[in-house]
Amino acid sequence: MALKKIGLVTASAVCSINLWTGAPLFAIWVGSKVQGNLNNLSMTAVFSVIAVLAITVFGLGFLLTWLNNKYDELTGRPAVARQTSPWLRSMRDERGDEVQRKYGIGGVERVVVICAVAGVLAFEVWFFFFAGSSLPNG
Repeated sequence: MALKKIGLVTASAVCSINLWTGAPLFAIWVGSKVQGNLNNLSMTAVFSVIAVLAITVFGLGFLLTWLNNKYDELTGRPAVARQTSPWLRSMRDERGDEVQRKYGIGGVERVVVICAVAGVLAFEVWFFFFAGSSLPNG
């Protein structure tokens, strides 16, 4: 059981990281293959990048949702703790707070948050310390 939980958390980390690295790189690679050796940018290449990015991000999001559900089933977390539709909650939202306090956030959710924060921090470090300025020096 512990090995399955580690596998699900590892898979969710890979999916989370690929949401902000692998999917855009794959979309740009596909766009470069569609573009070919032309000097001018074609709208076909632009639309292919947008379409491939949308499909891969949607697919990774779906996979993350599936991994989260499997992890919650494995750990015995009830479906109520996972998600409650906003229109089904009370106006005072007491029940949501009770469930949140009792169960907290799941392992996959925690990994996704950590990966998102790590991505933002990595971008900020790159932007402020390594990217250099695009402004002319003159």
